[in-house]
Amino acid sequence: METTFQTVELEIQGSTAVVKMNRPKALNALNLMMIDELDACLKVVRADEKLKMVVLSGNGGAFSAGGDIKEMLQLQGEDAFFNIMDKINALIVTIYSMPQLTIAAIEGAAAGLGLSIALAADHIICSEESRIAMNFIGIGLIPDGGGHFLLGERMGTRKAKQLIWEGKTLTADEAKNIGLVDEVAVVDVQAAVRRRLEFWENRPMLAMIKTKKIYAELNREKLLKTLELEKQGQWVMRQTRDHQEGIEAFVEKRPPVFRGE
Repeated sequence: METTFQTVELEIQGSTAVVKMNRPKALNALNLMMIDELDACLKVVRADEKLKMVVLSGNGGAFSAGGDIKEMLQLQGEDAFFNIMDKINALIVTIYSMPQLTIAAIEGAAAGLGLSIALAADHIICSEESRIAMNFIGIGLIPDGGGHFLLGERMGTRKAKQLIWEGKTLTADEAKNIGLVDEVAVVDVQAAVRRRLEFWENRPMLAMIKTKKIYAELNREKLLKTLELEKQGQWVMRQTRDHQEGIEAFVEKRPPVFRGE
C-alpha cells in the first residue's frame, strides 16, 4: 500500500492501520488539505479487506485542536464555506462507517472538530493529561462534524445539550465519568491501545464488524440529516454579532461579551 500525504501519516502493522494527523506545529488543527488527505487516506484503508482495525491519532503531543481558525476566517462567501463543510461531512461519514474497528487515541488536546472526529471512532482512549472540549460556543458557533449526533449517541440528548452549551474544557477523568471517552490510560496511551488491539484480535472480529455495520446503516440517515442541519446552522451562526465578538475576543485574548444577537 503506497500512499503519500503531506499532512497525514499511514503505517500498516499487520491487520491494523495506524493513521496520524501530522500538523504538529498547529496542534493538528484541521485545514482543508488535512481534511481532504485524512478522508483520502481512510478511504484507502477501508478498501483493504486485510485490515480489520484502525488507530487514529495525532503527532506532536495533540490529537487535534479543532478546525484551523486562521483558514476558516479567510473563507469568503457561502460557496466556499459550504464546500469545506461538505468535505468535513464526508470525512465524518467515512470515519463513522469504516468497515474496521476504530480507535481514537487522544494525547493532549481534542477540541471542536477534532473531538467530533474522535467521537466518530468506535473506542476512545485518552491520556491522563488530555484535555477534551466541545468548545464551539466560545466563538458563538454550534458543533459541526456531526457533533450533535455523536454526542447524543454517547450521552443522550439532554446531557449532550448541556455539554455543548457549557463548552467547558474537561479533564480526562471528567470526560470518562460522563461517558465521553471509554478509557483513560494511566501511564501510556500507546500501551493501552496495544492492549485493546490484542483484545480485539482474540475476539470474533467479523461478527463485531457486522454489528458495527448494522448500527451504521440504521443510523446513516440520522447522521446525514444532522450533518446537513449543522452545515446550514453554522452558516447562519457565522453571520451573527455574537460570532464576530467571539472571534474578536479570541484574537484579542480576552473574555467575549455576548449579547444574544
